[in-house]
Amino acid sequence: MSNGAALTLGPLRLVARWSLRTADHAGRFSFLIVDMLRGLAEWRIWVPRTLDQATAVGYGSLFIVLLVSAFAGAVTSLQTGYQFTGSLPLYYAGAVISESMILELGPVLTALILAGRIGARYAAELGTMRVTEQIDALESLGRSPVSHLLIPRVVAGLFVIPALTMFANATGIVVGYLTAKGSLGLTYGDFEYGARYFFRPLDLWYSLIKSYCFAAALTTIPCYLGFNTQQGAEGVGRATTTAVVAASVAILMLDAVITKLLLVAK
Repeated sequence: MSNGAALTLGPLRLVARWSLRTADHAGRFSFLIVDMLRGLAEWRIWVPRTLDQATAVGYGSLFIVLLVSAFAGAVTSLQTGYQFTGSLPLYYAGAVISESMILELGPVLTALILAGRIGARYAAELGTMRVTEQIDALESLGRSPVSHLLIPRVVAGLFVIPALTMFANATGIVVGYLTAKGSLGLTYGDFEYGARYFFRPLDLWYSLIKSYCFAAALTTIPCYLGFNTQQGAEGVGRATTTAVVAASVAILMLDAVITKLLLVAK
């Protein structure tokens, strides 16, 4: 084979390999989603486990979510004062702080934090169960791993993560107001006037819809990667890292798509 032909086949092989791998993951992921939908009928199995997972996810993540949202609100308030002081009325600060938290910072920061915390946990737990043959043992006993392991984690995330997002929105707004009050001299009346003047009911629905989409992404993707882990301890580490990265990228992509569909078209 000539050097020119080798140079031509090299990139083609990479593209073909990447395409086949992507199609393989897409097929496996689709079948896994179908299996989870079928497993919803076995509610006696997954409901008790969902409650345990929801407690672990919600209670265990509440502190870090509120902490991050508080810092986000404080920084937004300080940057608003830096940008707008002397050029716009102070009540604009109330609008910027509240709308920034509700529309973007609350949902996205909460999802990214949970992608690292919950996504890594799901992938590591399921990956360890796979390489230690615990999932194979469930299957050999005639039990469905999907009903016992996957559905409780996904459903718990879908219930808890939107609630955490709403707490994050409220915390960021309150801390943002307190910071603006101390640094800008913003009164509560000005803050409330600005927040209410620019607020629209769609904003809260938009934040809630984003949180549900993000919850679906940051639970299903790590569960899929952990459930299909191979190659022992090294595979568990690779699956955990890939789960966090893939979930974070999916969150950012969904953020852009949902914004285009719900806000830009209005």
